[in-house]
Amino acid sequence: MRVQDVARALAGFQPRLRDEVEAQRKAAVAAILRQAAHEVEVLLIRRAEHPRDPWSGHMAFPGGRVDPADATPLAAAVRETREEVGLDLERDARLLGRLSDAITFRRAADVPAAIVPFVFELRGDPPLAINHEVQEAVWVPWSFLADEGNRSWFLWRRQGIPIPMPCYRYGGRVIWGLTLGMLSELVTLVRRVAS
Repeated sequence: MRVQDVARALAGFQPRLRDEVEAQRKAAVAAILRQAAHEVEVLLIRRAEHPRDPWSGHMAFPGGRVDPADATPLAAAVRETREEVGLDLERDARLLGRLSDAITFRRAADVPAAIVPFVFELRGDPPLAINHEVQEAVWVPWSFLADEGNRSWFLWRRQGIPIPMPCYRYGGRVIWGLTLGMLSELVTLVRRVAS
């Protein structure tokens, strides 16, 4: 699989957009791919531990809340990526497309929020410079994500009740939830083009 396959998969894709979600309740993320020596890799971050962050310590794509100063969710994804991992997507990457918006509900309210995911191809090998919001950044091989045998389960506790949740386990990290959903959509799209 090559980055060009991802570009082809996204070229004709019509993502499900959640335009009914108010702009102030949106966040945007960047799924960043790079062509390594033998395969494509996907950049994931582990969010820093913070008691007020509902996604504290989770594996995720770089990104964050769409601020009033951001002209679009895409601008927010670019800004947040620069802040969190030091990559300048306008200079060092090419936008390949957009995935479907992911809906989440914050624990404090039943009002939905939307995560708007964009997919980029990183050009060259610029260094990462993670900030205080990120514990670590890791490049995950596409072959690992595309292999259904690498899917697993873990017990997530909600209000003390254990709930089995699908995930990937990669090098001691658990990739699940919204990030897993976005990765699954991308892998499925590419699989359709490749078959």
